[in-house]
Amino acid sequence: MRLDLLAGLSGILIALQARANGELSHRLNNGLEAALVSFSSGLIIIVLISIFNPSIKEGIRNLRGAVKAKKIARWKLFAGMLGGMWVGVQTHIVPLIGVAIFSVASIAGQAAASLIVDRIGLTGGGKKMLSKRRVAAAVITVLAVVLSVFDRLDTNNLSKFAVILGVVTGALGGIQRAMNGEINEYSHQSFTTSLLNFIMGTSFLFIILMVLVITKNISLVPLPHGPWWIYTGGVIGVTYIAFSSTIVQHLGVLNFTLFSVGGQLVGSLAIDILYPTDGVHVSAYLVSGIIMTYVGVMVGGVNSSKVRKPKRQL
Repeated sequence: MRLDLLAGLSGILIALQARANGELSHRLNNGLEAALVSFSSGLIIIVLISIFNPSIKEGIRNLRGAVKAKKIARWKLFAGMLGGMWVGVQTHIVPLIGVAIFSVASIAGQAAASLIVDRIGLTGGGKKMLSKRRVAAAVITVLAVVLSVFDRLDTNNLSKFAVILGVVTGALGGIQRAMNGEINEYSHQSFTTSLLNFIMGTSFLFIILMVLVITKNISLVPLPHGPWWIYTGGVIGVTYIAFSSTIVQHLGVLNFTLFSVGGQLVGSLAIDILYPTDGVHVSAYLVSGIIMTYVGVMVGGVNSSKVRKPKRQL
């Protein structure tokens, strides 16, 4: 299969994960519990892979040595907590606004966050000047969010707040990606970086959930018996990591990002048309916003933060 099609498929996986996690949250009526189920299932899979793959263990040793030598700040190892926040927010808001609007909002957040990440040098490669092209791309994607929900501006405040949270979630994802870039520089193994992320994200969600349960702010509920696909969020997350870490080396970051985002936007639109969340509808504004989002991504090209290529992959 062509690599560009695989890159597009990886983007579709992101949309499918959002739909699965959102539906699980809807059935549980507990977004945090749904997020923990998704993250922990992914952790179990990647731990099993680690047991039988010595290269991941080598990556752990590399990262431990880098921390001991103070080549990387310890706090950056907690990047996975941002991933936990991402999934936690995702499970809450997808049932409210649908997969397509969530995708547009999160991509806009990533575009805006990438400007800040590069300017302060969070990736470890030093501070970078902001180009007019990058700023224009961020503005276009943010305007695309407004266009996507233009017919819903008079709806309830909860939906508006959900869209804003979608943008914030995307920004968190952009920051996490930058931090992971530096972690990967020293681990030299994408799956070692992913293992660390799943551990941190799962731990964060578990602690938050337990605190809320103990304080009686929320209650745990039994997991529903089905349908089976609502439990695929973790599997999809690990599969996406396998796809992206391999394909990006052959396509390059720019081409991978363009095809992946294209797949995510088209896939999210198809999901909201064929199997929408209750109360979600596809309008001409949403379709126009999706097109505008992709234009913004093409204008910006890709986050210009230096992406380290891992020496070895799983």
